[in-house]
Amino acid sequence: MRRGQRARSSPPEPVAETEAGPPVRLNKLLADHGIASRRQADLLIAAGKVTVDGEPATALGLRVDPGRQRVEIDGVVLKSREARRRYYLLNKPSGVVCTNEPRETRPRAVDLITDPRKGRIYTVGRLDEDSLGLILLTNDGEFANRIMHPRYGVPKTYLVKVRGEIDDAALLKVREGVQLSEGRTSGARILVERRGPNHSLLTVTIQEGMNREIRRAFAKVGYKVLELRRTRIGPVTDRRLKTGRWRELERGEVEALLAGESEIAAPARGRPAPRGGPRSGPRGAQGRKKRHPNPHAFGPRREGPHQKAPPRRGRARRS
Repeated sequence: MRRGQRARSSPPEPVAETEAGPPVRLNKLLADHGIASRRQADLLIAAGKVTVDGEPATALGLRVDPGRQRVEIDGVVLKSREARRRYYLLNKPSGVVCTNEPRETRPRAVDLITDPRKGRIYTVGRLDEDSLGLILLTNDGEFANRIMHPRYGVPKTYLVKVRGEIDDAALLKVREGVQLSEGRTSGARILVERRGPNHSLLTVTIQEGMNREIRRAFAKVGYKVLELRRTRIGPVTDRRLKTGRWRELERGEVEALLAGESEIAAPARGRPAPRGGPRSGPRGAQGRKKRHPNPHAFGPRREGPHQKAPPRRGRARRS
């Protein structure tokens, strides 16, 4: 190439499926491909269901090179090229289960995501079969771990309907935490929306999320949960999303969830340009002169001694 001559850009070569990459932990590789969370991946590894180069890999913490080593689980070979991350928000109906078990005969949440590009995804946490509301689905194991793990404290908010008129003593116990078989709950933030002789309506926010925690916690203090709907996950909420419908998360929502923010920052928007371009005439560059919406809001204009009355328009009167 001559001096000063610009290098001609060539089209990028396709990335080979077997391209070498840095070694990664085996459980992270499984999580990144949407097989399971890291904790569940460790159970699969310990059970001998994962093979590396044809040999069972049972050592926890094992690092592999997916570009040079053949990693396989249940007949599925994990490619080195990572799939595009997918993040979905589903308004789950009642009667739908949160499982990836292919032999499940009941409707599954993953089957309600009809995006043909979704690949292998799974639910982030669970809503039991009788519960409704928002749930996240993804193929990003690291993202799922950040949302589910109690260490990160992502709050989940529910609209809860309990039988009977709940008393303050029962509310105090649930707020402070009750003892379940797995241990003591971390407590809840509860707002009473309505109380009545037949049922009470509550807004409950928790951060830990044991199995069926809300139902079991209220049963512990003598109140049965009749209906339970999740309305918020961290900063993510969507009242316009009808039951049974889904949408992809926006980039700002994913970033807010990972950052542990309580609200989603609104994108900065510039002032839209006027239609038809700048106005013609002497005021064209600045546009119209600003006016108060009500020119008489501050009373009629008065002319003081320092102000000169404007000359009258019209034909001059002959003397």
